[in-house]
Amino acid sequence: MVEIDAALVRTLVAAQFPQWAHLPVTAVTRQGWDNRTFRIGDDLLVRLPSAEGYASAIAKEDHCLPILARHLPLPAPEPVATGAPGAGYPYPWSVRRWLPGDTLAAARDVDRTTVARELGALLAALRQVPTAGGPAAGRHSAFRGCHPSVYGDDVEQALERLGDRVDGDACREVWARALTSAWPGVPVWFHGDVSAGNLLVVDGRLAAVIDFGTCGGVIRRAIWCRRGRGASAPNARCSGTRSVWTPTAGVGPAGGRCGRR
Repeated sequence: MVEIDAALVRTLVAAQFPQWAHLPVTAVTRQGWDNRTFRIGDDLLVRLPSAEGYASAIAKEDHCLPILARHLPLPAPEPVATGAPGAGYPYPWSVRRWLPGDTLAAARDVDRTTVARELGALLAALRQVPTAGGPAAGRHSAFRGCHPSVYGDDVEQALERLGDRVDGDACREVWARALTSAWPGVPVWFHGDVSAGNLLVVDGRLAAVIDFGTCGGVIRRAIWCRRGRGASAPNARCSGTRSVWTPTAGVGPAGGRCGRR
């Protein structure tokens, strides 16, 4: 596998988008797992999938982001161009508008209650976006948005490996309750990875949401769910804000059962 670094990005940009070849290329400080991200000048960024399994998200985001951006109360990444494999790099890659802000994971002096309320409103707005033309949950979303039962084998294997380090009976009781959950309404959009690294904060307030690579639409009898994160607040940076976040996001009892961990 070719090394994904600034030199590769400069080569790809110069060959495919020569209008930006003069701009400096800088790796962002905090890299994600699925993609490697580099700034091009002040206004653009490049995202390159780190493995084959993440490459299909490029076309999906190109299709979905313009649809979602028209309805969301906060900015989402704006597709600018799509690059092709080249210079030994085997996958498509994307050019997006740069969105300012620090990730929630890195930001200081965050108004946690306000951010929780803003995040809840954002997710509520996301679920109001018409799902026509959107992808149903499935393999492309790592089965996020599908019924929790798709993770049944994973749960049992994890409990077997953990053994006496956890209360297996209590874990299975929580899991059994999660399996009774079902999305009660029409299909809706979900983000798929509402983690602190995908939320941008400016001046202590939520400013944007990024990385829609595992987004999709909830399928029949599915619940908005992400393994290990479900419908709970994004991480400990927002601990203590569940009473604000949950009603704002419109997460009902079924979402709570799926999101409990």
